[in-house]
Parts: sequence; structure tokens; C-alpha cells
Amino acid sequence: MILGQKVAVVLPAYNAALTLERTYRALPLDIVDRVILVDDASRDDTARLAEQLGLQTIVHPRNRGYGGNQKTCYDAALKSGADIVVMVHPDYQYDPRLVPAMVGMIASGVYDVVLGSRILGKGALSGGMPLWKYIANRGLTLIENLALGAKLSEYHTGYRAYHRRVLETLALEQNSDDFVFDNEFLAQAILGGFRMGEISCPTRYFEEASSINFQRSVRYGFGVLRVSLEGLLHRTGLKKHLRYELRSPTV
Repeated sequence: MILGQKVAVVLPAYNAALTLERTYRALPLDIVDRVILVDDASRDDTARLAEQLGLQTIVHPRNRGYGGNQKTCYDAALKSGADIVVMVHPDYQYDPRLVPAMVGMIASGVYDVVLGSRILGKGALSGGMPLWKYIANRGLTLIENLALGAKLSEYHTGYRAYHRRVLETLALEQNSDDFVFDNEFLAQAILGGFRMGEISCPTRYFEEASSINFQRSVRYGFGVLRVSLEGLLHRTGLKKHLRYELRSPTV
């Protein structure tokens, strides 16, 4: 708990047995009230290890995809009574020690959403991000900023913290179950008028860390372009989309 607000960390997991314990042990458990892992029908011992570590563990009987996994994560976090929800990938690519800083930026009332940016601080390439991914990241981010009227350093990080009213207000069920879910979510938050903050986050690229291949990256890139156009049309009033309609949060 921080400043009287409950904190939940959600771990969307798929074949994360080799890195899960390292990630969990690095979490600041003195301020984290609950850790929830959603196993997306892994083929390894992710779920068994999570239960051994004492995590609240939810197992999908079939693979629902990265976006589908997050939908389950956030639903469980809200049901647990969390005021602030942090998504941490259990592959140890992002540093869990930044959780206090991220939740503090939200608990203080300054921001509604905080992103752990690999681009701020110029740590992406030094952390092992492939050059082609870095170039794609910068190009797609430029397009999205222009389309959505924002100034984020990147849209593609998997390290994020949200106030519960963000999760309650956005129509997340309208989003993809695939990797482009992350982009759709940020577009919703920006067009919904939520306050966005970023913090520099070093990243680690190594063999056990999860990463989508080139083919899926291309598909993701086209999905990002689709979200950018969709957001631009909605923002300018040329074509409204149900995805960006806000709901009344639970009081």
C-alpha cells in the first residue's frame, strides 16, 4: 500500500518458468498488496511455480493471446480491490524495482497512467534491443504522436501502471486479444483525456526474455498504423469508434 492506496502487480505469463522467480523476488513486496499471475496455457511449469511462490494464479485452459491475458489480469486486479495496478512482464526484461516510483506518481495524484520507457535515457540499444526494433519503435511512435496529439517517448513498452479508474472507464473488451492490445489501450487513454507520465526504464534483452519474431512484429506494426488512423479519425470527429467511448467508473 502507498499513500493509503492498495497496489496490485499483474504478471501476464506464457512459458515464464525460467524467469518468474527472479522477477517476483525483485518486486517491492513492502508496498505491493497482491501479486496476480495469469498463465496463458503455458507449456512449461509457470503455473506450478507461481503457486509455489504463493501468487494468486489464474490459468487459461487455452491460449487467449497477450491482450486476452491482460484482460483477465485487470479484471482480477479490480476484483481484488486494487487502487493502482502495475503490469510487469515475468520475463525479467523490465526492472521490477521501479514499481515504487511508478505507483508513487499515480498515488500522489499527478498522473493516471505511468509508462516505463525504454527510450528515455537512451538505454534501449545498450540493453540489447535489436537495431531494427529500435528504428521501428521510433518511427511508429512518431506516427502515433502525430495522429493522437500526444508526446510520448514510446508506445510499445510492456511496463505500465494504471489507476483503477482508467481500467474501469476504458472499453478494454473492445480491444484485440493480440499484441496490439497495448497500443489500443494507450490510444484509448490518450483520447480519454487521462494524464500520462513516463519514467526511464533500462531493459534487458537475453535468451530467456520474451520477444515476438519478425513476422509477428510486422503484423503488430500494421496494427499500430491501423490504431493511429482510427484514433486520428475519432479525434478529429471524422469517424467515431466505439472503442473510444468512455464508461462511468465505479464509485
